[in-house]
Amino acid sequence: MSDYTIWHNPKCSTSRFVLQALRDSGADVTVRDYQAQPPTADELRAALNRLGIAPRELLRRKNTPYDDLGLADPSLSDDALIAAMADHPALIERPVVFGPQGARLCRPKETVFDLLGG
Repeated sequence: MSDYTIWHNPKCSTSRFVLQALRDSGADVTVRDYQAQPPTADELRAALNRLGIAPRELLRRKNTPYDDLGLADPSLSDDALIAAMADHPALIERPVVFGPQGARLCRPKETVFDLLGG
């Protein structure tokens, strides 16, 4: 079992920085390309619970179908937002790191160092 799991987008410089920081620390890292292997709605709920954030805080707006899907509508339920992220993983902000010290959305990228104890 690995020390850390990262929901990673290899095209994202922030995600690449965070992954390299994890590897440089000597941690055993499981890399999940969350766009190639999207999390299910249940996995998203569990991740949000560990992160301690609401679904809207995990939504990525830039270069996604956010506007086309009308996700800015404040009347949308958490379940609707989670379903949208499960159906369109590009909507998930990245990178998300899960480790023994908790979970973090690593934006800004230096947030990874909080998980690494420094």
